[in-house]
Amino acid sequence: MSSDEKPDGRPAAPRSLAEALRARDDASLAALLRARPDLVTPVPTDLTQLATRAGTRASVVRALERLDRFALQTAEALAVAGDPASYDELLGLMAGDDGDATVAAALPHAVGTLREQALVWGGDDRLRLVRTARELLSPSPQHPSPTGLGPTVQEATAGMSPGRIQELVAAAGLPSTHDAVSAAAALTALFTDRERMAKLLGQAPPEAREVLSRLVWGPPYGQVTADPAAHLRWLLDRGLLLPTAPGTVVLPREVALHLRGGRAHRETEPVPPPVEPAGPTGTRQGSPQVVDATAAGQAYTALATVEELLKGWDEGGPAVLRAGGLSVRDLKRTAVALDVSEPVAAFWVELAYAAGLLASDGEADERYAATPAHDEWRERPAADRWAELAGAWLAATRTAGLVGGRDAKDRTLAALGPGLDRSVAPEVRRRVLALLAALPAGTSPDPDSVLARLRWERPLRGPQQEDDLRSRLARWTLQEAELLGVTGRGALSSHGRALLGAPEPQATGGTPGIPDTPGDKLPVHHRTVPAGAPAAGPVPPGPADPQARAAARAAAARLLAPLLPEPLDHVLLQADLTAVAPGPLQRPLADVLDVLADVESKGGATVYRFTPASVRRALDAGRSASDLHAFLAAHSRTPVPQPLAYLIDDVARRHGHLRVGAASAYVRCDDDAVLNEILADKRSAALRLRRLAPTVLAAQADPAALLEGLRALGYAPAAESAEGDVVITRADARRTPPRTPPEPVPEGPPVPDATLLTAAVRAIRAGDLASTAPRKTPGTPPAPGELPRTSPAETLATVQAAVLTGEALWIGYVNADGAASQRVIAPVRVEGGFVTAYDHTADEVRTYPLHRITGVAELADD
Repeated sequence: MSSDEKPDGRPAAPRSLAEALRARDDASLAALLRARPDLVTPVPTDLTQLATRAGTRASVVRALERLDRFALQTAEALAVAGDPASYDELLGLMAGDDGDATVAAALPHAVGTLREQALVWGGDDRLRLVRTARELLSPSPQHPSPTGLGPTVQEATAGMSPGRIQELVAAAGLPSTHDAVSAAAALTALFTDRERMAKLLGQAPPEAREVLSRLVWGPPYGQVTADPAAHLRWLLDRGLLLPTAPGTVVLPREVALHLRGGRAHRETEPVPPPVEPAGPTGTRQGSPQVVDATAAGQAYTALATVEELLKGWDEGGPAVLRAGGLSVRDLKRTAVALDVSEPVAAFWVELAYAAGLLASDGEADERYAATPAHDEWRERPAADRWAELAGAWLAATRTAGLVGGRDAKDRTLAALGPGLDRSVAPEVRRRVLALLAALPAGTSPDPDSVLARLRWERPLRGPQQEDDLRSRLARWTLQEAELLGVTGRGALSSHGRALLGAPEPQATGGTPGIPDTPGDKLPVHHRTVPAGAPAAGPVPPGPADPQARAAARAAAARLLAPLLPEPLDHVLLQADLTAVAPGPLQRPLADVLDVLADVESKGGATVYRFTPASVRRALDAGRSASDLHAFLAAHSRTPVPQPLAYLIDDVARRHGHLRVGAASAYVRCDDDAVLNEILADKRSAALRLRRLAPTVLAAQADPAALLEGLRALGYAPAAESAEGDVVITRADARRTPPRTPPEPVPEGPPVPDATLLTAAVRAIRAGDLASTAPRKTPGTPPAPGELPRTSPAETLATVQAAVLTGEALWIGYVNADGAASQRVIAPVRVEGGFVTAYDHTADEVRTYPLHRITGVAELADD
């Protein structure tokens, strides 16, 4: 009979978490490493080290934070149960004396989740919560239990005198005992006996029962005076309240459980709250076609807004603050230019930054400007441009909603500045959209029900308040998804669903479930998960494979493309010096028109206005009057109005008549009368002009200021190069050096992929084989964790014998870096001071120098 079996042939109960992990199959170990990725970095050498790492405080806290509310309540109940506890005891704490069918159906899944994540180990008759988790969740005066329960009778009476304990036993009507331990056990037996406790409490004064009712759901501690009232004395004399410190009493755990009907929690939540439709049934539900059309319209607006933002910064955007980011004044100007609120302007700025379209130029006078990637982005189809923006938003950890708030040092958080990364943001965004995807198509959710669902899925990520980070991120996600066109009328669009990679929605209504996680499909030990049990947690934070992300974006673009309006190649010119674009314009037409005219109004149709300044801008960009006439005639469905033709000819006739160059700055003109007119104008005094020659004026202002000053006086000067040629300026002249988008800040270690999981499980198994294999050690066996020690002659003889017999050996090996390890090898050849062997630990053939082998031992026959 093996030592790992009971006399009846059944496997023996594991004595430690390491033994419990050793009994798992490879799929279960992979599920553990996937659920708790911090355990795989670096890869543990064996299962003992894996169990030790899984029990560290930091790792356990992280694992508890990833539990849903019911799994966490199950762990909290185990923390106040016996150690070990049976499954039936746990069920009693969760469902109470009267039982709860819903709790009973969901509990196996919760226990399976805790087992899978190595927070609980042991069979159903001996469930054990890992020690660190028990310490975190058990009640204490410094850290009250989430259940509201206090210490047990045994714990509360630990420092009490034997005489006082005997007095409690006698007052409760129990026979006296010989020692304090048996007296505490007698009180415990009384308090856990439902019939005897009911009889005892039936004798209590009404005021005493009122005191118990105030303490029963926690906190279990109360204050008493040195001379307590009669009803308090009645409770103290019978041990229903026990002193913990001078003036402080506590309600024993057994008494509280009796008063609660055996329940560890006031409200047990085995099923996640459903995500409800917004408002009364049908008020916010529309057809999927209407939702897609609305979202597509908003997607088009989003593209136009980002383009307008970056076009406004083409010649150099706002300056970068010394601490980084946009100033409050520049954010307000941006909001005015985009005709949106400041929080919305911050969102668009951060979105362009996350997509790599915007960055600082890195110059001495550092400013924000568009990147070279922006020019490539503008040339792509509209649907592809939207998919790139939406994909960047979905994966970004920078959170625009924090702009204007305060950091830990009470400094204002600025747009594009530091301190805006929140690593949990991508997970929350994806989870919110996944909840929307689970609703019937065309249905918008009630935001409060979405927040309630998120709090159920991550109860320990923050206090259950309306302003905790996850709740704020969820609200911002709903708002930003609508701005971006991922949702329409609050419902997830078809292209938003494709971007998320979600399956098609249900055809009928009803309460949707949670999409299964990969961990939900792995086997649960000892008990099967009943049909209909709730899923253990939210969907993963998105595909890690760049190809999968690119495929999702491509699918979203394909669905969105037919919904976007086709670009037009014409405008409608009007006699009031305006042009109406009845829809989006083709890129070459839009680029020229943006230079030639100013946008007056936006919407379904864009209205452009021609002004002397806008026409001069086109002439500065190298266009001639004949070019502008030909352009308008080719792209207008209406004849070119005479006022517009006159405007172009008039501005072109005066354009370049004055020339401004660099002396400090100078103005030259062939017509000295024009220069006389400028000198006589009092408004030119600020330019500090003086005549150098009949056709040349010098100024102390720089050329740019001189250009602006003369244009403000109503002239149309042109800039001149050192060679005397007119300088042509283009709208897209200023670009930053190539910049990459900001990398998202990950939340803890990344989830390992399948290849890494397979390799890690294989390495852990091999290392465990090397550390636990039975050995025939000559002489004194090494202490646990130490390498075997044999002389060089013994090592060589044992290895040569193993080559002949084909047996495996256990060796200690120190590599060139001084790192020691234990290995199980099967020697194949020994020559030249090296042994070639199949290494079971590495699962490959390797060659080892004999002088680096510290010792060798044969494996036992079994």
